[in-house]
Amino acid sequence: MASKDRILRLKEETRTSILDAALRIVKEEGWQALSMRKIADVIEYTAPIIYEYFANKEAILLELTRMGYLKLAKELKEAKSQHTSPADQLEAMWLAYWNFAFANKEIYQGMFGITTSCACDMVNKLPEAELPWDIFTESIGELMKIDDMDSEIICTKYYTFWSIVHGLVSINLLDRGNSDDINRQVLRDAITGIIRSITP
Repeated sequence: MASKDRILRLKEETRTSILDAALRIVKEEGWQALSMRKIADVIEYTAPIIYEYFANKEAILLELTRMGYLKLAKELKEAKSQHTSPADQLEAMWLAYWNFAFANKEIYQGMFGITTSCACDMVNKLPEAELPWDIFTESIGELMKIDDMDSEIICTKYYTFWSIVHGLVSINLLDRGNSDDINRQVLRDAITGIIRSITP
């Protein structure tokens, strides 16, 4: 039994090493530089070993994306838990979203196909990709006093928020933004403006 546990642990460690190496390559050279051979060189394994864990580079991107959504959801929940008012929750969560994007910019790029060849259909089918939606729409519904989370109004308001915040993040990830102070002010103005517009 101990031997079986050790084998499972070693497999999990190898899998983690592959993902860590992939992320290191992406941080140093960009998503376009990622290859199975480069990952194998970094962890000092042969390429066929990598294929035992991941079918291809896209499978690695998908797993990093899944992990990104889990991390983002955790940070959104933490931000939300600091407030009882849905308006304050929304502001805190969108600021946490912004902070996540820049603290994890390579992962964020992978999650949304910025500078990557994102397999968007596969990403959209990840259950974890729904987590931010669930967390945000709960507060939007509470603020707007709407119980039906599938309401078209809630959907529209979520995408209004997301389009503005994601758009501003994307502009800055591509190095076309203004100073951090200006960006944060634009972000806060946009968030508070939307919150004001949907508050009954």
